[in-house]
Amino acid sequence: MSNVPDDRVYSPQHIWLKMQDSVIAIIGITEFAQSELGDIVYIEPPDLDREYQAGQVCAVVESVKTASDVYMPVNGRVIEVNGDLLDAPEMLNELPYENGWLCKIELPIDTAIDSLLDASQYEEYIAS
Repeated sequence: MSNVPDDRVYSPQHIWLKMQDSVIAIIGITEFAQSELGDIVYIEPPDLDREYQAGQVCAVVESVKTASDVYMPVNGRVIEVNGDLLDAPEMLNELPYENGWLCKIELPIDTAIDSLLDASQYEEYIAS
Protein backbone atom coordinates (compact mmCIF):
# COMPACT_ATOMS: atom_id res chain seq x y z
CA MET A 1 0.00 0.00 0.00
CA SER A 2 1.21 3.48 -0.81
CA ASN A 3 2.02 5.98 1.88
CA VAL A 4 -0.94 8.38 2.20
CA PRO A 5 -0.35 11.13 4.79
CA ASP A 6 -3.51 12.29 6.53
CA ASP A 7 -2.48 15.96 6.74
CA ARG A 8 -3.59 16.71 3.17
CA VAL A 9 -6.34 16.00 0.64
CA TYR A 10 -6.16 14.19 -2.68
CA SER A 11 -7.67 14.38 -6.15
CA PRO A 12 -8.73 11.37 -8.24
CA GLN A 13 -5.93 12.44 -10.63
CA HIS A 14 -3.39 11.55 -7.88
CA ILE A 15 -2.51 15.10 -6.85
CA TRP A 16 -2.15 16.01 -3.18
CA LEU A 17 -2.93 19.40 -1.68
CA LYS A 18 -1.73 20.54 1.74
CA MET A 19 -2.99 23.81 3.18
CA GLN A 20 -0.30 26.05 4.71
CA ASP A 21 -2.80 28.64 5.91
CA SER A 22 -6.31 29.72 4.92
CA VAL A 23 -5.42 30.62 1.31
CA ILE A 24 -1.97 29.13 0.53
CA ALA A 25 -1.56 25.47 -0.40
CA ILE A 26 1.25 23.23 -1.60
CA ILE A 27 0.51 20.66 -4.31
CA GLY A 28 2.37 17.64 -5.61
CA ILE A 29 1.86 14.19 -7.06
CA THR A 30 1.14 11.25 -4.80
CA GLU A 31 3.46 8.37 -3.99
CA PHE A 32 1.04 6.11 -5.88
CA ALA A 33 1.32 8.30 -9.01
CA GLN A 34 5.10 8.45 -8.96
CA SER A 35 5.34 4.67 -8.45
CA GLU A 36 3.09 4.13 -11.49
CA LEU A 37 5.17 6.54 -13.59
CA GLY A 38 8.54 5.02 -12.74
CA ASP A 39 11.78 7.00 -12.70
CA ILE A 40 10.96 10.66 -13.28
CA VAL A 41 13.45 12.40 -15.56
CA TYR A 42 11.91 15.79 -16.39
CA ILE A 43 9.37 18.26 -15.03
CA GLU A 44 7.62 20.99 -16.99
CA PRO A 45 6.46 23.14 -14.07
CA PRO A 46 3.36 25.32 -13.85
CA ASP A 47 3.67 28.93 -14.98
CA LEU A 48 4.46 31.31 -12.13
CA ASP A 49 1.69 33.87 -11.43
CA ARG A 50 -0.75 32.07 -13.72
CA GLU A 51 -4.26 31.33 -12.54
CA TYR A 52 -5.45 27.78 -13.19
CA GLN A 53 -8.91 26.33 -12.91
CA ALA A 54 -9.60 23.02 -11.18
CA GLY A 55 -9.03 20.20 -13.66
CA GLN A 56 -6.82 22.27 -15.96
CA VAL A 57 -3.41 20.88 -16.96
CA CYS A 58 -0.81 22.86 -15.03
CA ALA A 59 2.37 20.80 -15.42
CA VAL A 60 3.88 17.78 -17.15
CA VAL A 61 5.91 15.03 -15.51
CA GLU A 62 8.04 12.85 -17.77
CA SER A 63 9.37 9.48 -16.74
CA VAL A 64 11.32 6.76 -18.49
CA LYS A 65 7.93 5.18 -19.27
CA THR A 66 5.72 8.09 -20.32
CA ALA A 67 4.77 11.74 -20.02
CA SER A 68 1.84 12.55 -17.77
CA ASP A 69 -0.21 15.71 -17.38
CA VAL A 70 -0.67 17.16 -13.90
CA TYR A 71 -4.13 18.58 -13.25
CA MET A 72 -4.76 21.44 -10.84
CA PRO A 73 -6.92 20.05 -8.01
CA VAL A 74 -8.61 23.40 -7.23
CA ASN A 75 -8.76 26.92 -8.65
CA GLY A 76 -5.64 28.86 -7.76
CA ARG A 77 -2.78 31.14 -8.77
CA VAL A 78 0.75 29.73 -8.77
CA ILE A 79 2.85 31.81 -6.38
CA GLU A 80 5.94 29.60 -6.18
CA VAL A 81 7.41 26.76 -8.24
CA ASN A 82 9.77 24.19 -6.75
CA GLY A 83 12.87 25.10 -8.77
CA ASP A 84 14.84 22.25 -7.17
CA LEU A 85 12.80 19.80 -9.28
CA LEU A 86 14.19 21.28 -12.49
CA ASP A 87 17.69 20.11 -11.56
CA ALA A 88 16.62 17.02 -9.61
CA PRO A 89 13.26 15.70 -10.89
CA GLU A 90 14.00 12.39 -9.15
CA MET A 91 12.95 14.09 -5.88
CA LEU A 92 9.39 13.31 -6.98
CA ASN A 93 10.27 9.62 -6.73
CA GLU A 94 12.28 9.89 -3.55
CA LEU A 95 10.26 12.36 -1.47
CA PRO A 96 6.87 13.00 -3.12
CA TYR A 97 5.34 14.38 0.08
CA GLU A 98 8.33 16.37 1.32
CA ASN A 99 10.88 18.01 -1.03
CA GLY A 100 9.12 16.72 -4.15
CA TRP A 101 6.27 19.24 -4.13
CA LEU A 102 5.45 20.93 -7.45
CA CYS A 103 4.21 24.38 -6.52
CA LYS A 104 2.50 26.63 -4.03
CA ILE A 105 -0.80 28.18 -4.96
CA GLU A 106 -2.99 30.95 -3.64
CA LEU A 107 -6.61 29.89 -3.54
CA PRO A 108 -9.51 32.29 -4.01
CA ILE A 109 -11.05 33.16 -0.63
CA ASP A 110 -14.21 31.11 -1.26
CA THR A 111 -12.46 27.94 -2.43
CA ALA A 112 -13.67 24.76 -0.77
CA ILE A 113 -11.35 21.77 -0.71
CA ASP A 114 -13.91 19.41 0.84
CA SER A 115 -14.75 18.01 -2.60
CA LEU A 116 -11.30 16.39 -2.60
CA LEU A 117 -10.61 13.04 -0.95
CA ASP A 118 -9.25 12.68 2.56
CA ALA A 119 -6.48 10.13 3.18
CA SER A 120 -8.78 7.16 3.90
CA GLN A 121 -10.97 7.93 0.88
CA TYR A 122 -7.89 8.18 -1.34
CA GLU A 123 -6.54 4.87 0.00
CA GLU A 124 -9.86 3.23 -0.89
CA TYR A 125 -9.78 4.88 -4.32
CA ILE A 126 -6.32 3.56 -5.23
CA ALA A 127 -7.12 0.12 -3.84
CA SER A 128 -10.13 -0.29 -6.14
